[in-house]
Amino acid sequence: MSLRARYALSVAVVLSSPAMAADAPAYNFSPVNQYNLQISASFWNPIVRYVSHKSGVRLNLKLGRTSADTTSFILTREVDFAFTNHLFSPERVKMGWTVFGRRDAVPVRAQIVVPADSPVRSLAELAGSTVVFPGPEALIAYKVTYAQLLRDKVPVDVAFAGNMDAAFTQLFSGRAKAAGANSQLVQNYESRENKAFRVLWSSAPFNDLALMASNRVPAAHVQAVAQAFLGMGRDPEGRKVLEAASALIHEPKPVRFVPARDADYAAYRHFYEAAPAELR
Repeated sequence: MSLRARYALSVAVVLSSPAMAADAPAYNFSPVNQYNLQISASFWNPIVRYVSHKSGVRLNLKLGRTSADTTSFILTREVDFAFTNHLFSPERVKMGWTVFGRRDAVPVRAQIVVPADSPVRSLAELAGSTVVFPGPEALIAYKVTYAQLLRDKVPVDVAFAGNMDAAFTQLFSGRAKAAGANSQLVQNYESRENKAFRVLWSSAPFNDLALMASNRVPAAHVQAVAQAFLGMGRDPEGRKVLEAASALIHEPKPVRFVPARDADYAAYRHFYEAAPAELR
């Protein structure tokens, strides 16, 4: 077994939900790593436990070391539920995943950022410099931002950090001159780490990541899981879990999940229609 496989297995086992009936249906759930691994696990663990208990469908949290590793679990059919925006390219749409919800948050924007005290004031000034991104699968923070650099003919050295927190660490340590980022995570990081950014460029809005289910999951199980996610904000126990998750990432508005459908992600599909070939 490879090191990557052993690592992923250990995370899945350690973070799985409490014991349920032996005959309860069980599926792996992979949310994209938006934060470092510890914060990602701490954010999702209580939510997964709640949804498993309320739905009667066991969800096991399966996180890779990086966002690209976590997405690879989806692509290799190791998971059947996900929280992601990595499945809207023309090829991946063919896999048959369906949107059933999203986080109730303002739309996010792709941003290219520098520290607030940086002398850099324009994208052109990044030419020849290192720009850090979470990973090659990060649609908002990498594909949309790097596409803009390509359109503006600003050549940069691309570095991948593994997740957004790690990218910001490289930025503020001086290892990179700028970072491709997600506006929501920029704001969270400013609040958590008392850092300040300057935004050099910002995209049009995209809806927040989608809760999705594969076409291998029976409709009744998808419906049960969806009802549990979408009902959290109306249930006192669920609200408590969501309030703790919001506090963890310094989100001023309490996290909750609302219904969504594939049409809500048309902006992602439009991006792929015009994206440079190497980013599709």
